[in-house]
Amino acid sequence: MAEDQFRQALAWARRRTVLSLELRAATSLARLLCDEGRGTDAITLLKPVYDRFTEGFDTAEIKNAKALLGEPA
Repeated sequence: MAEDQFRQALAWARRRTVLSLELRAATSLARLLCDEGRGTDAITLLKPVYDRFTEGFDTAEIKNAKALLGEPA
């Protein structure tokens, strides 16, 4: 249920090419996947979105994604 909603939000952001919203949806979905013990799936989903950023690394959204990915600060 929640996973479906996050996937719909992710698809919506991708269709509209709004990278910041795509990251927010991917981060939320990745957090859910981690909570369900699906950490590998979470990283597979989130890493490609995170890697597309070239700036804004001091924003809360990117910091949250980075923390989920387990990357050093």
